[in-house]
Amino acid sequence: MRRTWAIAKRVLKELFRDKRTLALMFLAPILVLTLMKVVFTTNSTTDVNIATVNVQSSLVKQMDKMKNIKVTKYSTEQKANKALKDQKADGIVHRKNGNYYVKNANTDASKTAATKVALQSSMVATNIKNLKAQLTKMAAANPQAAASMQSNSQKAPKIHNSYVYGNKDTSFFDKILPILMGFFVFFFVFLISGMALLKERTTGTLDRLLATPVRRSEIVFGYMISYGLLAIVQTLIIVLYTVYVLKVEVLGSMWNMVLVNVVLAIVALAFGILMSTFAKSEFQMMQFIPIIVIPQVFFSGIIPLDQMAHWVQDLAYILPLKYSGEATSAIVLNGEGLGQILAPIGALLIFLVILTMLNVYGLRRYRKV
Repeated sequence: MRRTWAIAKRVLKELFRDKRTLALMFLAPILVLTLMKVVFTTNSTTDVNIATVNVQSSLVKQMDKMKNIKVTKYSTEQKANKALKDQKADGIVHRKNGNYYVKNANTDASKTAATKVALQSSMVATNIKNLKAQLTKMAAANPQAAASMQSNSQKAPKIHNSYVYGNKDTSFFDKILPILMGFFVFFFVFLISGMALLKERTTGTLDRLLATPVRRSEIVFGYMISYGLLAIVQTLIIVLYTVYVLKVEVLGSMWNMVLVNVVLAIVALAFGILMSTFAKSEFQMMQFIPIIVIPQVFFSGIIPLDQMAHWVQDLAYILPLKYSGEATSAIVLNGEGLGQILAPIGALLIFLVILTMLNVYGLRRYRKV
């Protein structure tokens, strides 16, 4: 144990001398999360331009009243098509032979959906207005019937919305931010720990260390303790920044979220050390990122797994970010306690044990004596 702590202290001293590595580990995740928050929430609405041809004025006015919908009337279909081609319109509504024909640019699926909703809701609203006008005329012709209708009429009920999580301004980004937080914890710990051990190997430090009576397990645990302490600090900074600065609401315990991300960070540390044993240069270490790290984003919960093919869903079970995303989402969105997230935490711990054993075994190939 004394040798393990000695190795951990040496690694920590070297890390504290490397200011750029510390900045990458602590500041880079915060900067990226802030940038993504700003980009995703700057404008959460979609402005849609609709061109109309031979559409009745009442329907045009009704569509134009809708929020984020701008309607422009064109005299001919050719002019409307030109506006669509010049990207001045996102869709064309053309009335012909009593029917409505809609042509969508469809370069943005959200604008296509907004055009359909605008037309359908406006048609319903226009029909209701026409029906009310007819009823008013009928009532004017028969005052007794009008009095009866007025006495029997009821005030339209109001709709009151409540939210289990967040409020009316909650966006999709608020849902995926806790998952992205875990991803950045994993990514930067994986990268820095892998690069650090690779540097020890390429400079000959690891060879000299293995030539001493020190055990392989003491080397692995020494590195894991030193980088593990930094990973805990990094996780605390990211979680606290996400909750208190980026204003992400957490229904459950924030400390449970810290626990999940700390375990994930240690798993990433063991993963990075293991991958560094297969790399011969820093460039080769970088090549592991699109193979090992990036694919895990798709299985972390950002895209619902139940919408994927069954064999793809089975693949997710061998990836750590799947379990961390599952646990953090349960804590943040559903307020689950520690008892409800023991299964994903247990899965991460299994990953940690297996990776640590592989790291100890992997150092055999470098021992010279």
